[in-house]
Amino acid sequence: MASKDIDKPAKKKGGQGDSEEVSRFQLSQVKQFGEEVKAEFNKIAWPSRKHTIGSTIVVTIFVIIISFYLGAVDMLLGKIVAAVIR
Repeated sequence: MASKDIDKPAKKKGGQGDSEEVSRFQLSQVKQFGEEVKAEFNKIAWPSRKHTIGSTIVVTIFVIIISFYLGAVDMLLGKIVAAVIR
């Protein structure tokens, strides 16, 4: 039975100290998190402006081609369904 008492943290009188400890602990965790984010952010390999513009152009052309294809398929299927319904 005595072992249960050992595992429990001692209670302090006047809850003010506990609140300050928790605040300092949380603040240090937030500070550490910010430092880790900054360190990871510096590891990012950002693409060059030329590469970004090239990729944007390729994606835009691909989207236009796919939209025309899907529009044509939609129109064709619409005509087939209209012919079947008549």
